[in-house]
Amino acid sequence: MDMNFDVKAKIGELAEKLQKDPALLKRFQADPIKTVEGLLGVDLPDDKLQPLVSGVKAKLAAADIGDKLEGLKKLF
Repeated sequence: MDMNFDVKAKIGELAEKLQKDPALLKRFQADPIKTVEGLLGVDLPDDKLQPLVSGVKAKLAAADIGDKLEGLKKLF
């Protein structure tokens, strides 16, 4: 895999895959580094993947908050 990729785009792509597949999301929650390595098809040191994992976690958290806010809108 070419390691010269758009990090923001890759974070979005990975978060979307995880949101669509509950089993994959559960695997990510249990072992995020190994899951991202598997999705990317690379074996890198954990410290190299940690920023990507952190970005995916933040993207998933933001999506979860957005979903909850949408639910609140329906109450009013």
